[in-house]
Amino acid sequence: MDPSPTPPPPSEFFLRDLPLFLDHLSVEKGLAENSLEAYRRDLTAFGRYLDEEGLSASEVGKEDLVRWFGLRRSGGASPRSIARATSALRGLYRFLFAEKRIRADPTSGLENPRRWMTLPKLLSREDVDRLLEAPDVETPKGLRNKAMLELLYACGVRATELATLRLGSLHLADGFLIVKGKGSKERVVPVADSSARWVARWIAGPRAARRGAASSPWLFPGIGARPLTRQTVFLVLKAAARKAGLDPEAVSPHVLRHSFATHLVDGEADLRAVQMMLGHASIATTEIYTHVSRARVRRVYDRSHPRA
Repeated sequence: MDPSPTPPPPSEFFLRDLPLFLDHLSVEKGLAENSLEAYRRDLTAFGRYLDEEGLSASEVGKEDLVRWFGLRRSGGASPRSIARATSALRGLYRFLFAEKRIRADPTSGLENPRRWMTLPKLLSREDVDRLLEAPDVETPKGLRNKAMLELLYACGVRATELATLRLGSLHLADGFLIVKGKGSKERVVPVADSSARWVARWIAGPRAARRGAASSPWLFPGIGARPLTRQTVFLVLKAAARKAGLDPEAVSPHVLRHSFATHLVDGEADLRAVQMMLGHASIATTEIYTHVSRARVRRVYDRSHPRA
């Protein structure tokens, strides 16, 4: 019998941030045991979400909080549960900020959850096409940005996964990538031929001409021997959105990832396959993140119902 897979190591959130905050609530605030347990449950769920998305507590922005609350609401959480979780997160981040463990508090100015606890809107296929056509591929930087955007949408990778993608993880001739996610878990993700051609063009052209590129393991080298930062991926995407005439505030790496999954489901892709490509530990997460379009519902109805 094959040995069971080794679980990923506990993240910094579970090793440091959450225990410190719970100790603070128990010892310094004297919180009752029932209240303490409620905080623990809500923040444990939030920590699992961070692990799923490959984020640390210090990297979280308001959009990540909005997304998490949207997931909880879509998963059936009551308004009372949402309000309690909001309080727990505010308390956590105020504590981490006061302890100088984070530079900014993402819950500062957080609005009433009822006003924004919906899943992020996805892009239509037409908007994705406009976005992917935005970079000027006649320039080295534009060609790099084109390759980045193609992989974000074609493979549904997270911003950090894209930024730290290694050349050795590319198998373009065979049509797939090996993506290393949270906990160093690897997954195989197919890549479309058209996207693979843009990546190959970047590698053979501007990347090969870049100083020190031959010794760099990264597909998208940053400064020195480091890969690009997650923030650079966001900036590239926002700039492309503006050029494409889209609202840059409505476009993020996660929105492209969400669009990737939704468009696959719209095309009747198997949900388990989508789960594997996204790197979700639970199929429930995939079910929440993928909308079933009206067109797909109609196709299923026409194919299945005796009166159709």
